[in-house]
Amino acid sequence: MGEAPSDPLAEFPRQLARTRHFALGVPRSFTVSPDGSSVVFLRTRSGDDPVTCLWVLDVATDRERCVVDPRTIGDEGDDAALTEAERSRRERVREMAGGIVSYATDREARRAVFALSGRLFLVDLAGGDVRELPAAGGVDDPRLDPSGARVAYVCGGALHVVDLDGAGRVPGRVLAAEDDPAISWGLAEFAASEEMRRLRGHWWSPDGGHLAATRVDERPVAIWWIGDPTDASAAPRSVRYPAAGTDDAIVTLHLFDVGTGGRVDVEWDREAFPYLARVYWSEGSPLTLLVQSRDQRRTRLLEVDARTGAATLVREDADDRWIDLAEDAPVRLSDGRLVTVVAGVDANRLAIDGNPVTPPDLQVREVLAAGDGVLFTASEDPTEVHLWRWTRGGGPVRLSRGPGVHAGAGDGDVTVLVSSTIDESVPRISVLRGGNPVAKIDCPAERPVVEPRPVFLTLGEHDLRVALFLPAGREPDAPIPVLMDPYGGPHFGRVVRSRGEHLTSQWFADHGFAVLVVDGRGTPGRGPVWDREVYRDFTRTLDDQVEALHAAAERHPFLDLSRVGIRGWSFGGYLSAMAVLRRPDLFHAAVAGAPVTDWRLYDTHYTERYLGRPDEEPEVYERNSLLRDAAGLSRPLLLIHGLADDNVVVAHTLRLSAALFEAGRFHELVLLPNATHLTRSEAITENVLWVQLEFLRRTLGVGTAPRR
Repeated sequence: MGEAPSDPLAEFPRQLARTRHFALGVPRSFTVSPDGSSVVFLRTRSGDDPVTCLWVLDVATDRERCVVDPRTIGDEGDDAALTEAERSRRERVREMAGGIVSYATDREARRAVFALSGRLFLVDLAGGDVRELPAAGGVDDPRLDPSGARVAYVCGGALHVVDLDGAGRVPGRVLAAEDDPAISWGLAEFAASEEMRRLRGHWWSPDGGHLAATRVDERPVAIWWIGDPTDASAAPRSVRYPAAGTDDAIVTLHLFDVGTGGRVDVEWDREAFPYLARVYWSEGSPLTLLVQSRDQRRTRLLEVDARTGAATLVREDADDRWIDLAEDAPVRLSDGRLVTVVAGVDANRLAIDGNPVTPPDLQVREVLAAGDGVLFTASEDPTEVHLWRWTRGGGPVRLSRGPGVHAGAGDGDVTVLVSSTIDESVPRISVLRGGNPVAKIDCPAERPVVEPRPVFLTLGEHDLRVALFLPAGREPDAPIPVLMDPYGGPHFGRVVRSRGEHLTSQWFADHGFAVLVVDGRGTPGRGPVWDREVYRDFTRTLDDQVEALHAAAERHPFLDLSRVGIRGWSFGGYLSAMAVLRRPDLFHAAVAGAPVTDWRLYDTHYTERYLGRPDEEPEVYERNSLLRDAAGLSRPLLLIHGLADDNVVVAHTLRLSAALFEAGRFHELVLLPNATHLTRSEAITENVLWVQLEFLRRTLGVGTAPRR
């Protein structure tokens, strides 16, 4: 007898867990060599292989080869051997795999360094020779200087340099170190890595003779404790968490002469501009900094004299609400001109030396690279992101074709184009020369067993972008319950034309729901005015979910508004809990995963941008808190939270749960031992989906038992 046919609905949660949300097998972290002959990248060997390898593509022959597989050097990347700094970095970037998860090359992309289980390795990318370099201990963030002659790394919070011309026979020299473990050199602090997207803390000069490095003093930052209740003998882990209204880390920048060890301090008005948001150092240009005020309404762009540390003001910008930090900008063109992103009337625009060079209706999303031109992503429609290049002679040109979410790498004639579309099961990676495909990089990620069939809509007075999912993609003959499935907050839009973003929404729909995903005010891709609609008031995000729900029901009468559920994680969890607490007339059940419930417990840089400081505007925090609404709960609510979460700490859920219980408002609570904000545990990932489905079917009256 043949095997019984598989049930995609039963198989999907395990597949999602086994493939780490389908991230395994997807190429990433591309480096294009300056001559365009090769592309360096990271990828696991298959869609369920969690060990990331280092690869090189030869562009001329369209052949790729694995340069380093951690298994061949006897180290797959032991999580237990990771330093605390590396654990934190992986959590900040939501790293899903193991093995070689980051690397750095020299200027010509001939050599690369990486850390594996705290060990330091150097690889010749052409010949494939790999050797371990001696290090003083567990290694964090190794970086080659542009010439490939030295490696800088951090060990135990101390900044080290190794001279490679000496064959790496000794651990090298310590450039800076402190006795106090709360002070570190050369690493990014929590606020920078989690919210500013500055993920590093040291930068080589173009000639390799100097190193700029941060000194991070976390002594002013409050200590929070994260424990493991499943092990009563284990001491809790301490973390320095800068909650809204409290002290941030003190971050300063210093310049080292790596030959002599001499040091000069970089001077700027730290009292007025305490946030070091961006650091950039390129050939032929001075060290460039972007610093930001605590209220984020002002930034200064500074150029630094490497001999003296003196900073010169290039420009100062101000906004009466906040200034967005553009991803990976400012940078410089090869001729030294500054590339920035500025807020226009209707769009965030690419600017060269302060002059906008993109159309007033093109929303610039991210600067990817700069050289003779600029590679960037931008949106003409918020449901799509395309890859663009600006050049001096020709202006902006779109490189990607077809609806989807596109990204890329490379600042010369050769460009990597990564395309994720609704029609393709896995991302497609092409290598372009002069805009024309010349090679491709294989993507052995697994094909999902669920096939999303979104219907994209524009609804309501705010022209809200909405994706509707129906069972098997077909309109039902009878009314069916509605499940709202939002993120709904700043920085992340879910209504995009990319298949991978919609797998779980379709899975819920195939279990008998009409699923609505709504991007409301504050979500990205629609310009500065839209972004700032949530200023001092996150409750508008709920108003937009309500607006979209009513508009969708008018267009599609089969939406049963007597049975409406909502589910979400992180900001989406906050939005879901708020829905049943404040609008029980419309929302009949909610799943809130890792929700923020009291914004006083979330970090400074994110929270104060939108809500101000709690000591100055306590009424704003009261209005946006869920704790005051606990006594009014009248609908089923399922709370889920990881006990090891150091981003949205479990205290958020526990405080809401306690307030609900004290008010006699009973609810359901699932606590996940050893789970962080985005867990890699297969069992947790799989069963978190099942527990949500069971809850929603039970509370919304969908009778068929889940198929497992």
